[in-house]
Amino acid sequence: MTGKNFNRSFIRAALAAVLALAAIPAFADPATTAGMGADSADAPSDSRAALPESMSLSDRALMLASDINRLIVPGSRPANATATPVTGRAQSVLARAFALLGTPYRWGGTSTEGFDCSGLVGYVFRNALGVELPRVAREQAQTGMQVERSQLTAGDLVFFSTHSSGVDHVGIYIGDGKFLHAPRTGRDVTVSQLDSGYWNGKFVQARRVAGI
Repeated sequence: MTGKNFNRSFIRAALAAVLALAAIPAFADPATTAGMGADSADAPSDSRAALPESMSLSDRALMLASDINRLIVPGSRPANATATPVTGRAQSVLARAFALLGTPYRWGGTSTEGFDCSGLVGYVFRNALGVELPRVAREQAQTGMQVERSQLTAGDLVFFSTHSSGVDHVGIYIGDGKFLHAPRTGRDVTVSQLDSGYWNGKFVQARRVAGI
């Protein structure tokens, strides 16, 4: 695939995913998922949306930062919970993360050509906040302060174990019981449910990076 064609496909996929997130109350995980790997996940199918090819990654991030709270749609929040607007550094993290929706998964990937789970998290925090995180998920799970699942806020890191060997997957909590992550080979950066479905049972812990 040429650079021009890749750019067009990437932009269309990213904004299609953003529009889907804004319009749908919650992404549903399949009841069962077979063959889940270290960076595995369900992912909603994406439709294609026409967008100016000249829109850069930075432009998308700025656009999303100006209206990030519109993208976190109520749907799975408990009835007695109160929505908290995303502001400041957490807003910067989410804006950068949302701008990467639709980027393909690539094992060992750390750039917009493709990410694995920890590569995506590292890229977002480096470019949004100038924070350098460890390269792999199990080491990122030692970063910052551990937080209770009930106290999660946007920008926190959520960690999972898909095998018996400990932490092997990471994503960024976006609020409303959802997190953004790079799933596995054949999938794109997407949003999944944390409070139900496959990932609910694989959750291990959450960490808050200093400054969020």
